[in-house]
Amino acid sequence: MSALIAPSARSRSPGGTQEPKWVRVCLIAVALAFIALFLVLPLAAVLTEALRNGVHAYREALREPDAVSAIRLTVITALIAVPLNLVFGVAAAWAIAKYEFHGKAFLTTLVDLPFSVSPVVAGLIYVLLFGAQGWFGPWLQAHDIKIIFAVPGIVLATVFVTFPFIARELIPLMQSQGNDEEQAAIVLGATGWQTFWHVTLPNIKWGLFYGVILCNARAMGEFGAVSVVSGHIRGQTNTMPLHVEILYNEYHSAAAFAVASLLALLALVTLAIKSVAEWRQGKILKALGELPPERAGVYAADALTLQPAG
Repeated sequence: MSALIAPSARSRSPGGTQEPKWVRVCLIAVALAFIALFLVLPLAAVLTEALRNGVHAYREALREPDAVSAIRLTVITALIAVPLNLVFGVAAAWAIAKYEFHGKAFLTTLVDLPFSVSPVVAGLIYVLLFGAQGWFGPWLQAHDIKIIFAVPGIVLATVFVTFPFIARELIPLMQSQGNDEEQAAIVLGATGWQTFWHVTLPNIKWGLFYGVILCNARAMGEFGAVSVVSGHIRGQTNTMPLHVEILYNEYHSAAAFAVASLLALLALVTLAIKSVAEWRQGKILKALGELPPERAGVYAADALTLQPAG
């Protein structure tokens, strides 16, 4: 029996399936054509239009007060929204992946909710809650608190549309890793914080980093929800995507493409960091997969003492 199976096993290609060469060539050509048409060409067009009037005009477009204000507001929004989503994402992923409790499926569904709700609808929800005619509008006006058409509303809308990104990166990763190392650490006398800091966090750091990068990119590029709650006030509530829209509608195409080029560069940087994070995470998962099961406790103990496993 083994003599009959061995040649068949040796004939299999470890690197892929056995389609004819022309099929592989056609699939690769189609994939490259789509990448060139829908990714490379638009990015090249943005950069070309941004520099059409020269480097000096490009710099002036970015130094314009409204553009500086839009860039500043975009960065501030991301600096607030991403850390909040970081805390939520780690907590939600840890609860869903490491524990069994009533309502777990419901919590998982809530995490995915922003993926199924239109960003415009998300913005309208906050208008209905905090707008002048909303549920809390009269109370907010009485206490001189502005949320809609102000920075707090922009931050809330951005947090809503971006909070699944980190959790959704961590949940499958933590589920695949299981609880063996955490349980071994607890048996060895570690506290919950020590277990998280020295065992869980090192195992998820690249997935966490990947989720943060995606969350930040979406936070800086969000348009729909922010457009509803911002009010489009120049120099005050316009983020970079909103500023690009205003410039383009006013036929200042060079300035619009100059600001858009910053978002395009952000996308390229995000893509590069994403590739590095996936490569590092793949190496870690491959190394962990090659470890025998009985080494889980040793790995956890070495992580707690911050010493490499022998």
